[in-house]
Amino acid sequence: MNWKETYESWLALQPLSEKDRDRLSRKFTVEFNYNSNHIEGNTLTYGQTELLLLFGKVVGEAEMKDFEEMKASNVGLLMMKEQSSLKDTPLTQTFIRQLHQTLLREDYTVYRTLPDGTVTGYVIHAGRYKTRPNSVITRYGDRFEYASPEETSALMTDLVDWYNRVEASGEYDPIELAALFHYRYIRIHPFEDGNGRIARLLVNFILARHGYPMVVVRSRKKKDYLEALHQSDLVVGPVPSDGSHASLREARHFVNWFKKMVNEEVGNDIDFIRTRDANVWWYDGQRIAFRSANSGRILNLLMKEPGITIAALTKEIGINTSAIQKHLKSMTDKGYISRREKDGEWDVFIIPSV
Repeated sequence: MNWKETYESWLALQPLSEKDRDRLSRKFTVEFNYNSNHIEGNTLTYGQTELLLLFGKVVGEAEMKDFEEMKASNVGLLMMKEQSSLKDTPLTQTFIRQLHQTLLREDYTVYRTLPDGTVTGYVIHAGRYKTRPNSVITRYGDRFEYASPEETSALMTDLVDWYNRVEASGEYDPIELAALFHYRYIRIHPFEDGNGRIARLLVNFILARHGYPMVVVRSRKKKDYLEALHQSDLVVGPVPSDGSHASLREARHFVNWFKKMVNEEVGNDIDFIRTRDANVWWYDGQRIAFRSANSGRILNLLMKEPGITIAALTKEIGINTSAIQKHLKSMTDKGYISRREKDGEWDVFIIPSV
């Protein structure tokens, strides 16, 4: 379906039932936070993210900073949702800096060892624009420079003023507006860390303000995401101020990628709401259709009785122990389920359609 058809299908589902709103909200909470942070290197698994954000449980091996980062990300998401509901309140730099403060929580120092063995360090500031230059090495090995600290404040003023002006005028379709804002913002890279996470929160801020469903940029599609930005960079050129004032036409590679991504994500949400099939489950935005009905039956039993034994599963499902163990191993390897070492109970992270 094209976007117009997809959006009409989404509107036809409204208003959602309370149950479907809750299912979609819980799904989005886990998927957005997991993917947005995973893109930037957070090591928590999908299952660890769900247990942390929905149940407040710290489970498995990972650095504590990754757990804290994920919790802060969810606070930022809630903060963004609340602000997006204030339709008559313009976007401000203060809000963007507050969002950044929420994500990073506090200043911290990054240390690195130079080739001569000297250890040097610099401070990452939470809630403050950068005080040192930043750049990225592209996948092609080139160094790409973002706006300098000296020009960042003025460029952010231009960006926010432009956004408020064109939002009020209705000059842009909300999806195009969100995509172009993302591109312009990333070309500034106003903070020393967390710019990608802020950009993905702000595009959802824009979509939500206009009544559109929020979307997840999937970490498994990171390569395509970065390539779309890179292709637009090639058109716009290397000067940061040009990038921060890019037109829709100049940023078309990224804008078109973004439109396609939004169409896919909303299409998945529609399928998630409409589908009522015992063999269809959902995991990290993917529709999982099991070939064997036994997979769904096993998952339902694990959800109903987390402490169920393999012997009991064998009896309930009516297949041999080896087959049960094969099902459990396959689903564990894919991240759909996990067994706790402490008490042997099962956690199920894949979502049923019914």
